[in-house]
Amino acid sequence: SFYRHCIAEDPEWSLVTVPSLTELCLQHIADNFEKNPILDRLLPEHQRKVLERLSTGLPLTVTATLKNDEDYWKRCCTERWKLCNVSNYGDSWKRMFLERHLENVLRRFIPNTTDPNQVLELIPLCKDYVKKLEVDQFLPPVKVDQKEEADDVSDTWSDVGLEVSTHHYDLGVLITALPHLEELHLSYNVKDCGMNFEWNLFNFTHQDCCNLAGALKMCPSLKVFKLTHSEVDDDKTRLLVHNLLDHPCLVELNLSHNIIKDKGARAVGKLISQSQLETLNLCNNQIHHLGAQAIAKALAKNPTLTSLNLRLNCVEDEGGEAIGRALLTNNTLKSIHLGSNNLSGPTALIFSQVLAKNTTLTSVNFSCNHLGLDGGKQLLEGLANNKTLTECDLRLAEVSQEAEYFIYQIARSNGEAAKLRSLQHPPAKAL
Repeated sequence: SFYRHCIAEDPEWSLVTVPSLTELCLQHIADNFEKNPILDRLLPEHQRKVLERLSTGLPLTVTATLKNDEDYWKRCCTERWKLCNVSNYGDSWKRMFLERHLENVLRRFIPNTTDPNQVLELIPLCKDYVKKLEVDQFLPPVKVDQKEEADDVSDTWSDVGLEVSTHHYDLGVLITALPHLEELHLSYNVKDCGMNFEWNLFNFTHQDCCNLAGALKMCPSLKVFKLTHSEVDDDKTRLLVHNLLDHPCLVELNLSHNIIKDKGARAVGKLISQSQLETLNLCNNQIHHLGAQAIAKALAKNPTLTSLNLRLNCVEDEGGEAIGRALLTNNTLKSIHLGSNNLSGPTALIFSQVLAKNTTLTSVNFSCNHLGLDGGKQLLEGLANNKTLTECDLRLAEVSQEAEYFIYQIARSNGEAAKLRSLQHPPAKAL
């Protein structure tokens, strides 16, 4: 009989598809990394392969101590957030993840409900990386209904809800334990409250202010402090300023979009006189001429402030003239924003003298005021020999189109000349 011998082969089979023992071991290490993190015992090339395979869902207690792991933290960031601009974090993916993770924990923290250890346990893991915190929400404690808590209360109280303390999370323990914290941006409100809206959700209490002020004093590395949209009034401003007067590093203060009036502005004026502030933003408050005069008095002698924003207040001409007179002697301020302050001709007159004499100002904003036709002419006359102003915003300031056009041309010409000088004489690089 005749027998036929047939051999069947898989055309797609290859020895390459069979993982080596080393690969199997590395995969096993990655799969069991949470229980046995032995990365430091591996060769550098094997460490890289394990990091590529690690899950981004591992606990921070396991991954926070990893080294040479930027690719891993990049995966953690891009998988969690759609927008990831690492340049805002010193080009460090690990710093980005730790800062944003901590911010998210703070945004969701509910006093008397959330376990404080959720924050405290993060401190040793992220304290060497966190340089900036931006928290735009602080949740208040849960409101307790007295009727549910006690059935034996009187009828008078049975219809009244028992409001527990509305104080928010105390940042003191956290920020004083972050030795490299340089920027703190806070806003005491609630996002997406929906039908549960209540005014006390946006209440920055006196106790909150005391806690925050004490923490700021104990944070010597802080350079930038922003507390906006938080209903900060005069008393709270004075308390904050009192704890910032001797701060060694603070160069930028932003208290915009609050309810600061003249007493609070006086306190800020004292801070200008005694600190090293370079940037001050008091936009959209309730400062009138007395507060502006206090700021102007400090500005006249201040050697450090370069930017002042008083937009959306009501300093009027008494305040505007005081600031103008201060700028006749000040030789530091470069930018000032006085938009929407009910200013008119007298302020334009004093600023025409400022523009004729001051050689430091590069940007002035008078938008949304009532300078009038004469005010526009006076500013134009003041700019006749000015070589430093590169921006002058006169939109909706009621000046003539002709004056606005010529002022714009002068500022533009000065800007082009400044660019040319910088190209011809570039600043020396620090060694």
